Amino acid sequence: MSEVDGVCREVDRRDDKARAWVSEAIRIVDADANRSADTHLHVFPMPAVLGVDLYLKDESVHPTGSLKHRLARSLFLYALCNGWIREGTTVIEASSGSTAVSEAYFARLLGLPFIAVMPASTSREKVELIEFYGGRCHFVERSGQIYGEAKRLAEETGGHYMDQFTYAERATDWRGNNNIAESIFGQLSLEEHPVPTWIVVGAGTGGTSATIGRYVRYQRYDTNIAVVDPENSAFFPAFEAGDDDYSTGRPSRIEGIGRPRVEPSFVLGVVDRMISVPDAASIAAMRFCSRVTGRLVGGSTGTNLWGSLRLAAEMRRTGVRGSIVTLLCDSGDRYSNTYYDDAWLRTSGIDIAPYTTTLETFATTGRWSEPNT
Repeated sequence: MSEVDGVCREVDRRDDKARAWVSEAIRIVDADANRSADTHLHVFPMPAVLGVDLYLKDESVHPTGSLKHRLARSLFLYALCNGWIREGTTVIEASSGSTAVSEAYFARLLGLPFIAVMPASTSREKVELIEFYGGRCHFVERSGQIYGEAKRLAEETGGHYMDQFTYAERATDWRGNNNIAESIFGQLSLEEHPVPTWIVVGAGTGGTSATIGRYVRYQRYDTNIAVVDPENSAFFPAFEAGDDDYSTGRPSRIEGIGRPRVEPSFVLGVVDRMISVPDAASIAAMRFCSRVTGRLVGGSTGTNLWGSLRLAAEMRRTGVRGSIVTLLCDSGDRYSNTYYDDAWLRTSGIDIAPYTTTLETFATTGRWSEPNT
């Protein structure tokens, strides 16, 4: 209400029907969280000589099969509570991967149209998963075009561009509220080392590292955050240079992590260490993890595992006992035609043999030696 020329004026935009729809939508999304938010924390077998426990937080058991289920839920709640999504709103995302799959799932729960903007080179398996949940795929020629095209479609349809790369670090309550960090520490409470020395994650948007990094500082835990980064990604060189405006312009071959530019949601200040991981090491560790655990895992999990085992070896060298937690990001079922296909590896020029030797030696002796490549 404002006073102009002595006249009291007001604008009332209340819409009880719209508010009721949003309230019901939030209930539906929260109900999904109530059913599926907590995921298992598995013990990874380690050489006894290390004195280090390693845990895998299994995010593959979410309804849409990946860590991005948490992100999609948070993004929908954030958009609903900000008034950006209403009944009938077309939801649009720039994603060719697991985020689009999970957002398509939530859009279907709410009866909303969903469009994923992605490069034309996106695998047919990912397209089919998005379409399975009722989403529509909109293709562009180059990966760098997805952002602008998503914005254009939102304007054209009167829809909402979710923009995971901007809002991932804002949409999750880093102080708790059953976020992934709070879940990890709750599940570790009865373990020998309940406060991990390291938590190791990859970065796609940067939202997970931001949430966990802020949470451990807020709770005053002596836990360090390590971010592992694949080839071609901009995050590691940006961290090395202290430059959050870094770009490589090249896509990562490890799906779900790595970006050609530093995304707005990547918060350098909460990361204690970054580890650059060759793609061959990621794939070797992925296959090694699947053999050791009996769980088929994806490439980003391999990247996480490689970094975690290097840190475990370092802890042994420096006489530090403790625990490490990392993420099992998604199932390997999605990668039968790529990372698990020897012919694809040969065509891609990827030799995992030296890295496999490092992992097998470590498993039997607890000693880590960098591969001769």
